[in-house]
Amino acid sequence: MSDDVYSVEQVADRLGLHPRTVRGYIRAGRLKAVRIGKQYRIARADLDALTGRPPSARPAAAVPALEVSSIVQVDGVDRAAADRLGTLVLAAANTGHDPAHPLRVQTVHDEERHRMKIIILGGAAVTADVLHLLDAVLAEGNGLLAGEAVDA
Repeated sequence: MSDDVYSVEQVADRLGLHPRTVRGYIRAGRLKAVRIGKQYRIARADLDALTGRPPSARPAAAVPALEVSSIVQVDGVDRAAADRLGTLVLAAANTGHDPAHPLRVQTVHDEERHRMKIIILGGAAVTADVLHLLDAVLAEGNGLLAGEAVDA
């Protein structure tokens, strides 16, 4: 048996409890376990959660945290175009990405200067996807900024 999974009896020995008490914790939902046949198996992380111990430290492959911050400025934007562009960018940021590493987007429109700024914070690949989308939408001359977008 691996060190990562325990039987009810092993958990009872470790905690100084009777096996019936451990089974009672499992049935009450206080201790998470997997039933295999007629026996329960308890993972180390679940036992640590019950006892309040911090999860055991394991050497994990170090993955460097990478976050990109980008500020995009678009000139010649009225309020309606800024709303359309903001909706497009926010929709792109909120679809199809890893929920554990969300893409954060903030838009600001300066009506006096007809200028819009889009601030993007997130992973490099996802940020690049949003920047490619912006480039395609703004460079194609599809009428988004002039309010002449064609119906699909």
